[in-house]
Amino acid sequence: MKKVILASVLATVAVGAANAAVDVTACTSGTAAAVNSSATGFVKVQFTPKCSANTVVFGEDNGTYYRVGSYSVKGKNAFGGSTMGGGVSATLCAGTSCAASDATTALSAAASS
Repeated sequence: MKKVILASVLATVAVGAANAAVDVTACTSGTAAAVNSSATGFVKVQFTPKCSANTVVFGEDNGTYYRVGSYSVKGKNAFGGSTMGGGVSATLCAGTSCAASDATTALSAAASS
């Protein structure tokens, strides 16, 4: 659980949009993917996050802010956060275990203005 929160906080601090489009799957069960930079995006320097073996993290770059949604494959909560403030918030997953849709819901709920 702490690793999911840490992943959410780090992704939010290191780097979403009114429409929950996932730009990058930053972590999938311990496998990291590069978060690319863009001249018009919020992320100005490409980075690859360090991922826990049990976490899934999605990110969304809106240009003026970045937001994330995440969950642990062993947990029952999804987490969302944004560079727009409001901190990291937790939501219960829809089923008995979390799925990608729970992380995108958490991402959508993160501050975007």
